[in-house]
Amino acid sequence: MALFAVTYQYTDNPSGRDLHRPEHVAFLAAQYEARRLIVSGPTDGGAGALLILAGATADDVEGLLDADPFCREGLIARRTVTAWKPFFGADRLELSEAAR
Repeated sequence: MALFAVTYQYTDNPSGRDLHRPEHVAFLAAQYEARRLIVSGPTDGGAGALLILAGATADDVEGLLDADPFCREGLIARRTVTAWKPFFGADRLELSEAAR
């Protein structure tokens, strides 16, 4: 599996995000436990997020993230999925053997 850097830019609907955040967090936690999600967190004061995921292809990662409740509920205005191969610091990431 390869690594992919994903960015989310959220819509201007904080109440919608608040409503669906528990399900979104549960979705991400499940991906973390499955070792698909390597690391994630908010960006720009909560206006977006950065996620690093393991996947076979960009399409694979996009398909996975289509099931994110924030995506399903139309709370993501823009999503990018970019193949990423870390150089410096790669040894510090807790990667599954498949993602190395």
